[in-house]
Amino acid sequence: MATERDYYEILGVNKNASADEIKTAFRNLARKYHPDVNKTPEAEEKFKEINEAYQVLSDTDKRAAYDRYGRAGVSGMGSGFDYSAVDLSDILGDLFGFGGFGGFGGSRTRQRNAPRQGADLQTVVTLQFEEACFGVEKEIQFARDEKCSRCHGNGAEPGTSPQRCSTCNGTGEVKTSRQTMFGSMVQVATCPTCGGRGEMIPTPCTQCHGRGLERKTVKKIVAIPAGVDTGTRIRMSGEGQPGENNGPNGDLYVDVKVNPHRFFRRHDFDIQLDINVNISQAALGDDITVPTVDGSEKLKIPAGTQPGKVFTLKGKGVPYLRSNGRGNQKVIVNVVIPSNLTAEQRDLLEQLAPTLGTEVIPQEKSFWDRIKDAING
Repeated sequence: MATERDYYEILGVNKNASADEIKTAFRNLARKYHPDVNKTPEAEEKFKEINEAYQVLSDTDKRAAYDRYGRAGVSGMGSGFDYSAVDLSDILGDLFGFGGFGGFGGSRTRQRNAPRQGADLQTVVTLQFEEACFGVEKEIQFARDEKCSRCHGNGAEPGTSPQRCSTCNGTGEVKTSRQTMFGSMVQVATCPTCGGRGEMIPTPCTQCHGRGLERKTVKKIVAIPAGVDTGTRIRMSGEGQPGENNGPNGDLYVDVKVNPHRFFRRHDFDIQLDINVNISQAALGDDITVPTVDGSEKLKIPAGTQPGKVFTLKGKGVPYLRSNGRGNQKVIVNVVIPSNLTAEQRDLLEQLAPTLGTEVIPQEKSFWDRIKDAING
């Protein structure tokens, strides 16, 4: 069982490390601690810890959950380890600069021809404010490779067929051996004739030019959950690029962008709304109607309401993402001072003015500081 150390600390990288930096750190540590290389008693446990950290941090969804909730966020997400799944010949090949190491060359050959998952794709979906609040189904379009409709994926013009490469005999690799201080070393390289495919196409398909794939625009419906915001990423499993050697498709990542609302502003799962009332409403009080994402709501303005006063409408905010409950709506009052008074209005204010006093009292906090305090609770 791995110790409860931080995964970034285990790999020796910082929390802003890129995917390539994480992979490089893992491979460097794997070379050092793989049990087939390191025979010390602690090597196996050390390698399990390294592998567990890598399996979490190399996966976009697991890493996001770990960054937010720690190990509790990835429990049950398949973060277990299996050091036997790490190809030692691949590690040693990188270390010594050749393809095989003694008896490990065969392992590398099987890996080269093994099914490989296709590349991931990324696209963007744009939502209106209300759609992001309550969720919506959206049609998206993106480009990806799909099996050629003319040659059905084999790359050869109909009526012809691919032929086994005579250089590598269909393996996609050529091997050479040499004697070194470590013993007999087998170097495995991609076949220069077929480029690793194991076959040649004498007459390429005129539609895909021998690739077996053609670029197509694909339409899909993506279900947007309630509570998303700009920056939310949704994974559509298996909707990415096709895999190699009958491997599975990659995934499609849909990045959410939310257009700003005319009146509402979002802060986490709360919604902020600024409203204007006149000095009479603020001084004497009033019952007003304010908009929410659910429709209009009644709001009582008490007598003596000051500018910047924040009223809270419970449960009228954004639904929590993939959870029950909702945020609140914060209504901030702005008292509008009339700039163009009629003669009658001016006369009434001049009569009122002497009764209000003229003392100027300094404030310990600014107007905006008081608003921030009220919004943040």
